[in-house]
Amino acid sequence: MEPSCEEKIDGELAHEIQILEKLLTQYYEDPDACTEEYGNLEEYGLCFDYVAPCTFPDQVEGYFRYQLSFGGPSDEFRFYTNPDFSVHRIEYVYMEWYDIAKSILYGKNYKLLNEIYERLFAENGTTNSVYDDAMEVRIW
Repeated sequence: MEPSCEEKIDGELAHEIQILEKLLTQYYEDPDACTEEYGNLEEYGLCFDYVAPCTFPDQVEGYFRYQLSFGGPSDEFRFYTNPDFSVHRIEYVYMEWYDIAKSILYGKNYKLLNEIYERLFAENGTTNSVYDDAMEVRIW
């Protein structure tokens, strides 16, 4: 029997953290440098978007999604923010067909992902742009 997402999540999170630590270090040394396997920090991941509240059943709070992969399995980081788009919670989510596991980030993992959120998405206005786009679509 295949292990559940709950059984896999710690290893998957550790793997992603290891990659992101390398890419962030490289980014600070030379933002244009690329690794052969993962490219660079700005190219890593599939998308960054906003998931509005009530998009899914029982989803009360909206979040910014940094999607790393999709299909089966898929994984992403979810940034839950205050009205000024400052982060108050970060989750790592690992999903396979009909199975899902979530892990709230703390300590150095939280700090790493918050730094990536600030550098890649908040400082350049990406958060504002994807939020505006998502809310514009919901109005129609």
